[in-house]
Amino acid sequence: MGVLDGFEFILPSRIKYGVGAVKHLGDELRALGVSRVMVVTDRGIVRAGLCDRVSGLLRASGFDYVVYDGVEPNPKDYNVEEAAEEARVSGVDCLVAVGGGSPIDAAKAVCVLAKQGGKAGDYRGRGTIRGECLPLIAIPTTAGTGSEVTFSSVITDTKENFKFTIKSPAIAAKTALVDPELTLPVPPAVTASTGVDALTHAIEGYTATVTEPIAEALGLYAVELISKNIREAVANGRSLEARSGMMLGSLLAGLSFSHSDVASVHCMAEALGGMYDAPHGLCNAILLPYVMEYNLPDAEYKYARIARAMGIEERDDRKAAVLCIEAVKSISRDIGLPGFDSLGVKEEDFEILSEMSERNLSTGSNPRPIDRAGYLALFKKAYNDR
Repeated sequence: MGVLDGFEFILPSRIKYGVGAVKHLGDELRALGVSRVMVVTDRGIVRAGLCDRVSGLLRASGFDYVVYDGVEPNPKDYNVEEAAEEARVSGVDCLVAVGGGSPIDAAKAVCVLAKQGGKAGDYRGRGTIRGECLPLIAIPTTAGTGSEVTFSSVITDTKENFKFTIKSPAIAAKTALVDPELTLPVPPAVTASTGVDALTHAIEGYTATVTEPIAEALGLYAVELISKNIREAVANGRSLEARSGMMLGSLLAGLSFSHSDVASVHCMAEALGGMYDAPHGLCNAILLPYVMEYNLPDAEYKYARIARAMGIEERDDRKAAVLCIEAVKSISRDIGLPGFDSLGVKEEDFEILSEMSERNLSTGSNPRPIDRAGYLALFKKAYNDR
């Protein structure tokens, strides 16, 4: 994109970042003028005690609340429809999402359904939301999806076993309370997979065909922060400095790809998530280097810039781009990410997975054109590298 090209950058969410940011919850709710809240979360967050912390803040601030903790990984259409019905029956006028990408994405969909009715699939794509949505405050507890600052909600259609996206600034959180301290209890394996998920967002947001200058700048800085801090965050989860670097990197990566797009890594990961209910972050982390190798002929310059953001000092762009891919592989090895075989994918499903990947709207944003045959080759390569 050149300096003469126009673009639009929308930032619908107020961001409060830093250690202790979650303490501002009561003030933010009062500023919205709401009175009854639904906390949208999952049972893992409840077991970890993080929901209790948020509930305590709500009680201390004088807000009535109900809790919906039925969100599943790769949130399902029936999750958000059930939560929306509960929100309507309970008379809530605001949502607070607590958790990783699944609860936050689910809450965005609930914001629409609770106010406008219908089914989750009615709002898939862009331009489908025309009325009001319930306001949302997002409180992330992992450094991974960046969902707290995006205006996308990825939901699983359980009849088709296919993930679809609801995309509109109308569903963005009014406020994102981004508190690195909330990520301290996250175990190493989850820190690793969500961390490379964030790295994937940064790389795809920077290299997508539809990117623009602000998204590019945010993506590059996100790469720098994540690559610098991910090993320490996995090895020493109590390091608040490493956790903060990862949380900020995830936030910036979310801003980057939400104003650009994701690409073929996500197309493949969402196909796997839809068919196998495989963990989204882990799928992205495993597939990232394979897609980068495929994209290298058309993404050499940008991969070279990513390499330099990762601290690689190589002036030749071709060499730097190759080293960038090797650096991504090295991160995955160092933090103990498993291989493709850990996903339990069956070879006989590659054809349908490739078709699902090609159908994904983000296929067109990949820096190198790709079709069903290209996706099939990538699935086979990942499978044979076991």
